[in-house]
Amino acid sequence: MLTATEITRDLVLVGGGHAHALVLRMLAMDPVPGARLTLVSPASHTPYSGMLPGLVAGHYRFEDTHIDLARLCQWAGVRFLRDTVTALDPARRELHFAQRPPLGYDLLSLDIGSQPTLDVVPGAREYAVPVKPVAEFWQRWQAGLGTHGGQRIAIVGGGAGGLELALAMAHALAGSGASLVLYCGGELLPGYHRSARAAARDAIGRLGVTLEEGARVAEVRAGELSLEDGRREPFDSLYWCTAAAAAPWVKASGLAVDERGFLAVDDTLRSVDDGRVFAAGDIATQVNHPRPKAGVYAVRQGPALAHNLRACLTGVTLREHRPQQRFLSLLSLGEQRATADRGPFSATGAWVWRWKDHIDRSFMRRFSDLPRMKAAAGSAAPAQVQTQAPCGGCGAKVGGDPLAEALAALREDFPAHCLPGGGAAEDAAALPAANGTLLQSLDTLRGLVDDPWLMGRIAAQHALNDLYASGARPRAALAAITLPFAAAGVQARDLRQVLAGALTAFAEADCVLLGGHSLQGPEWQLGFAVTGEAAAGEPLRKRGAQAGDVLLLTRPLGTGVLFAAHMQLAADGRDIDRALALMGTSQAAALEAAVAGGARAATDVTGFGLAGHLCEMLGDALGATLDLAALPVLPGAEAAIAAGLRSTGAPANLAAWGARVLGSGDPVRQQLLFDPQTAGGLLLALPPAGVSEARRVLEAADLGAAVIGECVASEPGMIRLSSAS
Repeated sequence: MLTATEITRDLVLVGGGHAHALVLRMLAMDPVPGARLTLVSPASHTPYSGMLPGLVAGHYRFEDTHIDLARLCQWAGVRFLRDTVTALDPARRELHFAQRPPLGYDLLSLDIGSQPTLDVVPGAREYAVPVKPVAEFWQRWQAGLGTHGGQRIAIVGGGAGGLELALAMAHALAGSGASLVLYCGGELLPGYHRSARAAARDAIGRLGVTLEEGARVAEVRAGELSLEDGRREPFDSLYWCTAAAAAPWVKASGLAVDERGFLAVDDTLRSVDDGRVFAAGDIATQVNHPRPKAGVYAVRQGPALAHNLRACLTGVTLREHRPQQRFLSLLSLGEQRATADRGPFSATGAWVWRWKDHIDRSFMRRFSDLPRMKAAAGSAAPAQVQTQAPCGGCGAKVGGDPLAEALAALREDFPAHCLPGGGAAEDAAALPAANGTLLQSLDTLRGLVDDPWLMGRIAAQHALNDLYASGARPRAALAAITLPFAAAGVQARDLRQVLAGALTAFAEADCVLLGGHSLQGPEWQLGFAVTGEAAAGEPLRKRGAQAGDVLLLTRPLGTGVLFAAHMQLAADGRDIDRALALMGTSQAAALEAAVAGGARAATDVTGFGLAGHLCEMLGDALGATLDLAALPVLPGAEAAIAAGLRSTGAPANLAAWGARVLGSGDPVRQQLLFDPQTAGGLLLALPPAGVSEARRVLEAADLGAAVIGECVASEPGMIRLSSAS
């Protein structure tokens, strides 16, 4: 990400709750010079709690009810780290995680919500599905939809959340034969107006839910609830929606908390004993004005939190936040009906649901219909412009034509030192050694993602793929890192993260990072020189395939267009998540598959796209047939191409290799042939007899393996698109 000034301070937001979503939007519209914002969240999408019942009932799509944090952060110029915090060390100003090293901060804000109190009741954690985190609940609910028919489904929790969930489930499962029972420890909807409770009871009866009031659960066993009154109630599926609990690491940090473990904050939403820590939403308790845990309070806290975080960064006076005494509660009743409750006022009907739907959709439009903006002077947030910015990763690679032209001229002047022998440049260069053959390669990427740990891991895997494609097992690496201009302390944080990410990949490959070089510049750049030993005595060459060899691709296509779409706010964060997870995965097993299958040629598919790298493999001696329908493709990539999006490197690839692709087929998939890849798959040319063994090795390592075509003697240097599937 380009920076217009030196980064001097890190503001880290943990959690993508309602308040933080508003903070991101507000701070992005008026950035603070020198301050870098980072959002940490375990998922790319965060749910809007008010619409969750409608999602379960089937009234909304996933996209309607979730804020795409990856897209929001891209728009706002904010670093997005997909991870889960495991500990907070206020003394060191560090957040801890399960895998990556600690993340330092200068200013911290928490908005991580709450979770049901599972540990109060023995067996609940083992046998119940908690409603929070919503992402996990939603996955398990979807997975169970096909099996809930005829089941006895228990929902524990008689508050607003439990009621709405039970009615939404009943509506979704109508006609399936499922029976639903709602267990309340006390009365239904405590604290609500009698008219609202009456409307809820009416909906419960209409949708066939059994209501058990005064039925407090004492213990949960496999398939059975034990109630305090001695009854034993069977269940097939159990959903838990009881009073809120705090994440244990908040209390373990040593910061002041209330009796339930929620962070104690003053009226500026700042920790009562640490001026560098703020909190909002369910995870916080305003000690002077305690309120129930409800999303409406988090929404109201957002503007005050944004002001006070800015005030801390700029040295101005903080603002006090006074939460309202009462709030309007709009409860969904399963069908497209709702009840409204505020003090002595209550109303029920379809019109209330339409009112609630309008309010909810209006809130969500704040994060889907994002305004265009220009970065403030001295801000780290990038200006949004009409022209497409150059893509990072392999989208920044020099095109095939100018590269070939430059190298051809240089070989005339330096015949013994510039790729001696001509022909196709191998993925790794062979070096003479006393014992066997050493292979060496170098790969450098522009910043593809703002998460330095993940970027380090992806860049390392990307470099290692050159060795795997050359039939070499990695042994050593050297780093070349360009860091954005920043204060020394900020750079130290970034270096630790990026090198730790790289080392996770190198450690898996038993590759030693020997050293390297670092410098400062206007943007991230990261590369590695890697050295390895030939696994089978001799290197695996790019050329060497024979007519009849089968072409096997180990990874789906589409990273180039997906990240181009992401830069233009046109990608779904879930698709970006899947692509990043794949790019950070080792392809060491692909080397073993190549050896086991007797591969005669190999390359990795990167900046020149599948067409370019396949043409390099074919040379002028062979042709290939390619089955477009068999190409593995990342989710979202085809939709992005169909929408007219392209990586900035794709036109150069099309110009360089397009004339060598013959025949016709799906035009979207044809464009994917020229899509530049980062940490792409290996393309192997295998004798037919070795394909099954190679696929067995890949599948045992949970790597994909798609047969996409074969090498042929006809039409040398050309790729013929076939209609086979």
